Amino acid sequence: MFTTRPEIIGTHGVASSTHWLAAQTAMGVLERGGNAFDAAVAAGFVLQVVEPHLNGVGGEVPILYWSERERRAVSLKGQGCAPGEATPQAFGRLGFEQVPGIGLLAATVPAAFSTWMTMLLEQGSCPLQEVLAPAIRYAREGFPVSTRLAEAILGVRPLFLEEWHTSADVWLDQGRVPRPGSLMCLPAWASTMARVVEEAQQAGPGRCAVIEAAMRIWQQGFVAQEIDAFCRTQKVRDTSGERHAGLLRLDDMASWRPDAEAPLTLAFGAFEVAKCGFWSQGPLMLQNLAMLRHGSLEQHAPTSAGFVHSIAEATKLGLADRLAWYGSAPGADPKVQHALLDDVYARQRWARVDPQAAARALEPGSPLGCSPRLPDLGVCERSLRTADTRYGLGEPTFLKLPPVAEWADRELFVGDTCQISVIDGKGNMVAATPSGGWLSSSPTIASLGFALGTRLQMAWLDEGLPNSLTPRVAPCTTLSPTLAMRDGEPCMVFGTPGGDQQDQWSTAFFLRHAVYGMNLQEAIDAPAFHVKHYPSSFWPRSLTLNRLSIEPRFPDATIAQLRELGHDVHINEPWSESRISACSRMRDARGRLVLRAAASPRGMQGYAVGR
Repeated sequence: MFTTRPEIIGTHGVASSTHWLAAQTAMGVLERGGNAFDAAVAAGFVLQVVEPHLNGVGGEVPILYWSERERRAVSLKGQGCAPGEATPQAFGRLGFEQVPGIGLLAATVPAAFSTWMTMLLEQGSCPLQEVLAPAIRYAREGFPVSTRLAEAILGVRPLFLEEWHTSADVWLDQGRVPRPGSLMCLPAWASTMARVVEEAQQAGPGRCAVIEAAMRIWQQGFVAQEIDAFCRTQKVRDTSGERHAGLLRLDDMASWRPDAEAPLTLAFGAFEVAKCGFWSQGPLMLQNLAMLRHGSLEQHAPTSAGFVHSIAEATKLGLADRLAWYGSAPGADPKVQHALLDDVYARQRWARVDPQAAARALEPGSPLGCSPRLPDLGVCERSLRTADTRYGLGEPTFLKLPPVAEWADRELFVGDTCQISVIDGKGNMVAATPSGGWLSSSPTIASLGFALGTRLQMAWLDEGLPNSLTPRVAPCTTLSPTLAMRDGEPCMVFGTPGGDQQDQWSTAFFLRHAVYGMNLQEAIDAPAFHVKHYPSSFWPRSLTLNRLSIEPRFPDATIAQLRELGHDVHINEPWSESRISACSRMRDARGRLVLRAAASPRGMQGYAVGR
């Protein structure tokens, strides 16, 4: 099969990311003797600098990793919780039926820093200053502006000039958008990180003491204090058209820690796939695979209508269950959630798939006989009618100038997230999906050099739901890294940006590899697709049903057959679906660990490296 680039093969280490500088940073750490955890952390902070339109240190980062020393897989819940003052009643008093998509009201506890630090502390080997040095250097000395970054800044330039002046000071040069290929510096960001390192080193000797001190400084020291003051004193224009202060406080940050837990797993042939828990959309991929175990996929070619239809229809059922049952609020029932992955339930759900017709209705299931309850989806349309959409929706925007109301129904993949996957020569593995805190989410805090995230927009204001807005509870996130085992041994880590599409693209990629035997690069480069059959996780949460977006590289006969099956087919650009980054490990006939890596050419930024 044609591929855009070779699959990377090595034995010392491999790394793959959505940005070449992050992948190369990770490889540089491995070359200097660091392990996969050190490398992933260093790359993660570089992504905050070089892809600031897609993630930031004010955002979040769910992580799945395999520790070869401990012989176990771990899920780090790197999604910050809601502020203590964030209640449905508080938003109702402000006139909201939904949490707004931009501004300060949608901020959760910034989770990225302490989540990365937790993995570094428990599994890494390098000192803090060494791991943060590459990102600080790029922020101080300059990094190349990508075309996508320039487009993102152009899209929100009016907002920065008219409202968010601290952001204009950082991202615009006397009102001008930076040129693609030019060098940009982030001196305030670099100063913040350098100060964290300097103050942490005063806590006493020892690598662990310094990292622990850095987390305290972040969550209780000058960083948290500046965030608290900014949220209390600044009123910021958001999607309501009005200005509001934030709800995030020092106490919220001081009391938060990323939980470490065993991932959810599902067997699929010789593989066992691991995902983050029901606080993420990760179980969607497991539900898809549980249903598709009964779909006889081997009878369908990977570019056939049967392949696409099977995955699309399973995904529709899984997405309906996500809406009804996923989340961590008091309305969630763990027993019901785990029943979603039971094979009996998967067979029942798969039996609802019509091989000759696309489903047009949103149909959540009834695990353990429980009746689903959905949020009031009427608020989505009401929010869009009454809100101020001049400056954007809930996701990052690219080259989308006002009036923004025209953007809502466009099928343009924008990407809102990053990915880093790393494996070292000892077999340690990391998959991380950093996101949030992007430059268009809320105004830059001038003293710190970064913006807060807006992940709270994913919680519903309806009470009693699994994903209802609840103080000190994390909203259900779309972020979803993947780790896979084969014959009892860890074999793959991968993930992709893409909001609601992440687990759709990951499912198709995994099946091309696991069922059809494609190598990593072949499985990434194959033509891709996704369905929209859900209310969006991002404000204004518009409901779309039975839309199938597909790359035109599929055969004409496949596209025609999908239309005959009743899919509302939208043809996207040829290379527009997903940005998967993947790494794998497997022992050869002599027992040597052979590592592989691949990255998507889509977006022209992702690269895999290895030796």
